[in-house]
Amino acid sequence: MSTVADAFATRHGAAPTGVWFAPGRVNLIGEHTDYNDGFVLPFALPHRAVVAAAPATGGRSRVRSVQEPGAPVEFSAASVVPGEVPGWAAYVAGTCWAFREAGYPVGEVELELDSDVPVGAGLSSSAAVECAVGVALAGLAGADVDPTTLARIARRAENEFVGAPTGGMDQMASMHGRAGRLVFLDTRDDTVELVPFDLPAHDLELLVIDTRAPHAHASGEYGARRADCEAAAAALGVPALRDAGPDDLPRIADERIRRRARHIVTENARVTETVRLLSGGADPRAIGPLLDASHTSMRDDFEITVPHVDVAVEAARDGGATGARMTGGGFGGCVIALVEADAAAAVTASVQEAYAQRGWAEPVVFPGTPSDGAGRLA
Repeated sequence: MSTVADAFATRHGAAPTGVWFAPGRVNLIGEHTDYNDGFVLPFALPHRAVVAAAPATGGRSRVRSVQEPGAPVEFSAASVVPGEVPGWAAYVAGTCWAFREAGYPVGEVELELDSDVPVGAGLSSSAAVECAVGVALAGLAGADVDPTTLARIARRAENEFVGAPTGGMDQMASMHGRAGRLVFLDTRDDTVELVPFDLPAHDLELLVIDTRAPHAHASGEYGARRADCEAAAAALGVPALRDAGPDDLPRIADERIRRRARHIVTENARVTETVRLLSGGADPRAIGPLLDASHTSMRDDFEITVPHVDVAVEAARDGGATGARMTGGGFGGCVIALVEADAAAAVTASVQEAYAQRGWAEPVVFPGTPSDGAGRLA
């Protein structure tokens, strides 16, 4: 996206100090486990948020977005606080705030932002922006900030400035992603292990199906699921559901809370089994049943799927997918399907036909390719 640097130069009459990026992510498996101190297995996408940046010449920071035409949003990076900047610019201002709160120097900045991460699709477009701004701030300040620390700063911006009660998976995937690798993250201590995921070597492809059913992470439903998980942990007397096992579940009296806990307990087991298989050199087709089971659990126990998502999953399987599941926080967003490379067109057509029969807008389908995490472009 050299256009963002060109746009910066056109507006300011000089080239930016640098151009930084951070990607969106797809989660292969491990949904809602992150805020339960559990395990997740995402990878970084080639879709990126890109920031061209330079120190500001005035006493205020200004940010423009290619996706949000109009006047720039202004704020003071030195004094901005939660609640002061609304809308899309809150992700930028919030990262400046969190960077400052972490004890790093933050000067006033000029920022030009562009992104091709689909918004509202469950691919962490917000985390991509936060992490891109974070690496830009570190670069401008000459601060040596490690990827995990930057991910934590970005997560704090999302949680405390924007007000979205998400876990840390999105930002960690954006910072730690590597081409051809999955990011196996233990969210209790933020340790990362890179797991091989070379689908072309096995004549496979992972399709990402944007169902175009809108979702919002800051919605009441997401917060309600988190509250249910906290209630389950309290009922079992454990710090988090990471510490619970299948034999503990009957001790939860409330049936809804028990089902929520069952999803987290079984989803953690599915993540670790996926890692075991892939790290051991198994044919990736072996994870297909785990993807299917994950979707069933999200649909029936955690109740976070919607008709657009369920139809896409079933149609992908009918079209020949080895395994398929919703990915992301739920209530809309994307589906992933593990498919034979020569069956990708048939699976895509199956989902498109299922949507057409229901009069729904055509889904957007593209290959999910593990790519590099955040860094500097120029």
